[in-house]
Order: sequence, then C-alpha cells, then structure tokens
Amino acid sequence: MIFRRALLGLPGALPLLLAAEPARADGRRRREEQERVRRAIAEGRIRPLSEILALVRPQLGGEVIGVELDEDDGVFVYEIKVLTRGGRRRELQVDAATGRILKVED
Repeated sequence: MIFRRALLGLPGALPLLLAAEPARADGRRRREEQERVRRAIAEGRIRPLSEILALVRPQLGGEVIGVELDEDDGVFVYEIKVLTRGGRRRELQVDAATGRILKVED
C-alpha cells in the first residue's frame, strides 16, 4: 500500500520504474555474456584479446577503436575495428581460437 501511495504521489515515477526492468535485464545478460567468455578463455577454446591483438597488430594498419566478440554456432570471432593511418575505418574478423584473420573489410 505504501508503494502504491508513493506512485500516486509521483506521477512520473511509474515510467521510470518500468524502464528500470529492461536495464536490469540488460545488465544480467551482460554479466552472463562476460561469464561465458571467461569460461571459454579458461577452457582454452578462445585466446584472450591481448594475445590476439599482439598477433594481428602488424596487419592492422592503424589504431584499434573498438572490439566485439561474436559467437556463431560455437565459433568465436573477434571483430576488430581500426582507424587506418589514412583516416579510413577498417574491420578485421579474427578467429578467437587461432588468431587467424578470416576477413578484412575496408
């Protein structure tokens, strides 16, 4: 009852409370994703990003501006976004287990 009265007293509170639930769900998904990646590294199924970057740095041709780790059918791929020395954006897809460059998009 106190909660209901508080909501009646604050007409703007309900949308804020309803918006908080998706944020909690996003946070939970993010933590689950991070744990899944930690397990994959611990099990040796993928290599840490630091090792991958050390392997591919000579082929980058610029500065890393973003990295994502995607999984498709159990295969992990690092997507490394690079700003080239010439000012162009480039994306490399790198096998997270081997460090092999799979694809380069300019």
